[in-house]
Amino acid sequence: MSDKPAVTIFGETLIDCFPDGQEVMGGAPFNVAWHLQAFGDQPCLISRVGNDAHGADILHAMKSWGMDSNGMQIDAQHPTGRVDVTLQDNEPSYSITPDCAYDFTDADIIPPITKGVLYHGTLALRNPVARNAFNKLLANADLSIFLDVNLRQPWWQAEDVFGWIKQAHWVKLNHDELTQLGIVIDDRNRDLAQFQNEYEIDLLIVTYGEEGAVVRTRQGQLHQVRPSPAQHFVDTVGAGDAFTATFLHGLLAGWTIAETINAAQDFASAVVGQRGAISTDPEFYTSFNY
Repeated sequence: MSDKPAVTIFGETLIDCFPDGQEVMGGAPFNVAWHLQAFGDQPCLISRVGNDAHGADILHAMKSWGMDSNGMQIDAQHPTGRVDVTLQDNEPSYSITPDCAYDFTDADIIPPITKGVLYHGTLALRNPVARNAFNKLLANADLSIFLDVNLRQPWWQAEDVFGWIKQAHWVKLNHDELTQLGIVIDDRNRDLAQFQNEYEIDLLIVTYGEEGAVVRTRQGQLHQVRPSPAQHFVDTVGAGDAFTATFLHGLLAGWTIAETINAAQDFASAVVGQRGAISTDPEFYTSFNY
């Protein structure tokens, strides 16, 4: 496993707060890092939490999970990130607290990263301070970038998102986000090809919820997968992050696209059977044997 490229995760770490009062650690980058650790990839998560109870809980959980915390920062002025999750017909909507610790990730104390794979989303770049830290990270390293588009109103601007897409080697987004970005898909293969070629994306990954996912290569190969019916359903929070983590794991491990997309869909289908995006039970991951 030592010949795998190093993987760095940049972005938000927060607490998802559900209507029943349950609080679950979350944030797409945190979720992806958590899953990758369970799969044996040992990611370095670069994020920031508050000097508060939620921050302490997150750092303790990371230590217990065996995660690298060298990239974690503690903010004495801003609280740990929080998202209030509401569910309607089992579909989540999110109210994201502004000015949280992850918005102020400090460029000057990020550990040196020189090469490997970098995963990031779009939400953590909403604040100029965190964006500066991200840009400094890119300037000092030779990285293959996996962009997970995660559009949350009002925290994005199309011009910024297209700029990050242009930087990335692999781009994952859902079909609603394509629409929000003004990308019309009438003929799936033709229109995805146009988008992919315009922004020079090596792999374009589009998820379609209950309809599964599509991956298109620069060579024009189109891979599709549909999920099996979930045996147990709780909510869809974190399903996309589960898909992304497994897909990224497959890239790191050198799997074929067919193997990767099927494994990603299987794991995402399992995650919807629990509350929130991650499991703290190692047994949850053992059946996937990645």
